[in-house]
Order: sequence, then C-alpha cells, then structure tokens
Amino acid sequence: MQLLLLTYDVNTTTPEGRRRLRTVAQICEGYGRRVQKSVFEIISDEPGVLTLIDRIGRVIDDEADSIRVYRLPPDGFTVVRTLGAARAVGHNDAIII
Repeated sequence: MQLLLLTYDVNTTTPEGRRRLRTVAQICEGYGRRVQKSVFEIISDEPGVLTLIDRIGRVIDDEADSIRVYRLPPDGFTVVRTLGAARAVGHNDAIII
C-alpha cells in the first residue's frame, strides 16, 4: 500500500471549471480522506493509484488546472503536525456506512 497526498487547483472562473472542480473532488472522495478543501490523504495500491490518476486526467483541463500527487514514507500520516483548526485524520479507524 502507498500513502499519498493529493492536492488540486482547478480553475473555477467558468461554469465548466466549477463542474470539473466538483468532479475531481468526488473522484478523490472515493479514494481517500479530505484534510483540507483541495487536499486529500490517500492509501492505495499501485493499480488504484493509476486508476485515480487516469480518472482525474480525463476530467481536468491540462492548460488551466493543476494536480499534484506526493508519495509519502510509510509513517507519513502518523507524523503529521497540525496547527489551528486542523486535526490529524485517523486512517486506520473503522468506517461506518
């Protein structure tokens, strides 16, 4: 499994851009936990990462939008320092559906 930090900046000056922003957020919500408005912490295997990147790549405007994916070390989510209202997210907590 890989730990990833995914950030995005989608140009929202047009209705199409706002639609892309919502779509990118929805895709990311299916893979990880939102820790800030445009930042997700993701735990995934390699096929999942490739699928995520492919899905987002099909949505964004390559000239106007920016996606950054950082691979973190194995303890990347346990050594997070937060300030202000930010809180560490428990990735090993049970998920209730």
